[in-house]
Amino acid sequence: MAISIHSQNQKILTYLKNHPKGITPLEALNLCGCLRLSARIFDLKEAGNNIYTSWEEKVTEEGTVKRYARYILHS
Repeated sequence: MAISIHSQNQKILTYLKNHPKGITPLEALNLCGCLRLSARIFDLKEAGNNIYTSWEEKVTEEGTVKRYARYILHS
């Protein structure tokens, strides 16, 4: 059974409040099965939350560079 968008938004917001380093798409997938973290962040911003995006890079075992977003809540 899929978690509703509202439930995902609440879980992600709670996570952001308790984790000052923010959340990545992989963490959101593990937290609540969220495959579209950017859409949930958009919802949270529209609701008045001050969230910014930090872009990070990681080199894979194959030597390629993968870029991903980390979303951080400002109080």
